[in-house]
Formats: sequence, C-alpha cells, structure tokens
Amino acid sequence: MEFVWPVRVYYEDTDAAGVVYYANYLKFMERARTEWLRALGVEQTTLRDELGVVFVVRHVTVDYLKPARFNDALQVLTRIKRLSPARIRFAQSIQGECTLVISEIEVVCVNALTFKPVKIPDQILQLLE
Repeated sequence: MEFVWPVRVYYEDTDAAGVVYYANYLKFMERARTEWLRALGVEQTTLRDELGVVFVVRHVTVDYLKPARFNDALQVLTRIKRLSPARIRFAQSIQGECTLVISEIEVVCVNALTFKPVKIPDQILQLLE
C-alpha cells in the first residue's frame, strides 16, 4: 500500500540557487512518514508516552534526480519495502511533474529511554502488515 502526502515548496525551503535545499527533501519525507502513521491511527507521542518506544532513522540512501523550485506542488510517496520485528525499510519518492528524488530510509524501533533496539509493539506491527 502506498501513502501519498502533498507538499508545497515554500521560499524558506530553497537555497541561494532557488531550488529546494537538499536536506529539506529529507524533512518532506519525514513529514510524510509521520502523516502515514497518523493516517493509520498512530501518534508518535502515543508511541513514546504510552508504549515507551520511538522510531529513529538508522540508514538513508537518496538519489537527487531533478530539482524542485519555489511554489512547486509536490507529492511524497511512501511505502514499506521491508518489515522486520524491530525495523521498517521505507521506499520513498518525491514527485513533481516527474520523479525528483528517490530514497530508501530504514527506521528502527528503540526504547524511548535507553535508545536500545526493541521489537515493534504487536498492535503497531498488525497495522503495518
């Protein structure tokens, strides 16, 4: 299943060349993953406060294919590529009139206090499968 989140490029997202600053694509993808969880009925504050876990980024690969510019309307596409007991590997892309960015991002479920890896809570795994 693929989740699509719309993003508008604001002036603050661009660099001196007038294109989206490379790190801001990661922010767009982070927002899409957060909104994907929210659409599944999961708030990250609930994960932390009630279940004692948080997701942290472990690995990122990004290919920047074409630039986005101020005021562009984009879509961030998110899907699970691989799910394991403690990790989720996402395939994400950012689309404008064409594919601008492709990425794989792996997140790990960790204890909110110790930051040691833990199993994704069963009720969350069930939503993801």
